[in-house]
Amino acid sequence: MKKILVLIVLLFSIHEISAQKVGQKEAYEYFLDFFTSPDPRTHNISHAYIKNNWEESFEILAIETLYFLKNVKNATKILELLEKKTKKNYRYDFHSWFEYIWNKEPAYNASYYKFKAILHHSIDQRFYRYFLNRDHQSTIRLDEVRWGGVVQDGIPPLRDPKMISAQQATYLKDDHIIFGITVNGDIRAYPKRILAWHEMFTDTVGGIPVAGVYCTLCGTVILYKTNEDGVQYQFGTSGFLYRSNKLMYDKETQSLWNTLWGKPVIGPLVGKNIELEYLSVVTTTWGEWKKKHPETLVLSLRTGHQRDYNEGVAYKEYFATDDLMFNIPKKDKRLKNKQQILAIRLPDQTDENFAISSKFLKRKKIFKHKINNLNFTVFTDKTGAHRVYFSEAIQFIEYDKNATAIDDKGNTWILKENALINTTTQQELKRFPAYNAFWFGYQAAFPEVKLIK
Repeated sequence: MKKILVLIVLLFSIHEISAQKVGQKEAYEYFLDFFTSPDPRTHNISHAYIKNNWEESFEILAIETLYFLKNVKNATKILELLEKKTKKNYRYDFHSWFEYIWNKEPAYNASYYKFKAILHHSIDQRFYRYFLNRDHQSTIRLDEVRWGGVVQDGIPPLRDPKMISAQQATYLKDDHIIFGITVNGDIRAYPKRILAWHEMFTDTVGGIPVAGVYCTLCGTVILYKTNEDGVQYQFGTSGFLYRSNKLMYDKETQSLWNTLWGKPVIGPLVGKNIELEYLSVVTTTWGEWKKKHPETLVLSLRTGHQRDYNEGVAYKEYFATDDLMFNIPKKDKRLKNKQQILAIRLPDQTDENFAISSKFLKRKKIFKHKINNLNFTVFTDKTGAHRVYFSEAIQFIEYDKNATAIDDKGNTWILKENALINTTTQQELKRFPAYNAFWFGYQAAFPEVKLIK
């Protein structure tokens, strides 16, 4: 997401909201004065108030004010005050300011929700509902929620996208990366070159309503069932991030959801014990997927949007380095930031959580382990794609890096997308839901994750 700091002075709308208040001004309103009032005298009064009444909760207000403020004179005053009070000399290095804030106990108070709602309302009026009066309805730190540079659905999701046959997909080359899914026999491929421009698709696949959520910044594509306990959720891209991971929203309540957790984290749905079920996604090449699944459907280039869908164009600079676009509180240097891992978790059964390095798995075409005392086996094919199955007590000793595995009893098994099948007895071992991610983003979302490398 490119930062497009377009704080259009639609800030008169902020002024209207602030003007509706009665009684004494709250502290956060003095910070908003730098946006809502064109009068230098008001700015001087607000600066004097902030200086004379400074408290720790003002730090995040000052940092976010600086982040958006275009008036150089006022920004300089606030920066000097912030540096003096914090004894930090970060100037306009916002990565450092945010890391400073995030690595100590949160100091903001309930009025910070109002500040954040009003401040971001000037970018997109729909942002207002994300934060207003939500102080008792948040499971994450609000100061870690950052605007990603776009309005709501500014990165447009693909809704019921047009699919074509493999034979019709002449725009794809065999080495192009795709994300493959299979739901109730409905086999589909979503090329990275298209999905990176949209970061989400919503559709019905195999009779199941789903949302495929692609967080380009943290490298995850997760396929969620969107019907939970009889409620059909309609999701979109919120425009905000938490620890460099995109937050999605649901249309009905405008609650914000963590896309790695599958849970609402800010808004009316928090605390209602909602967690979406997710399915497996395979990251592989078009050539390999098409060979395994000649009947597959694949995204058409006719998306209804004008984008450069050539391979490797979207996020080219971001994917080319190990640098982050949006920082996180702490980096775990056991792996490089964007080194790929395979995420292994069963959130409905256990808090146990594993991240397995993809480099490690490429050296071990068969890898066996346990989670919650359940055996699972990871098979990694010649493209580096991982497929995981609940393997019970069966020990696999050979895998052709394609579609066939042999167990220690000499039995032959065929790897299917939904199960591992014994060719003699037809016994089936269920697929374990898994997906790839960048190490930094997954570890930031799950700090207690166990790394296997």
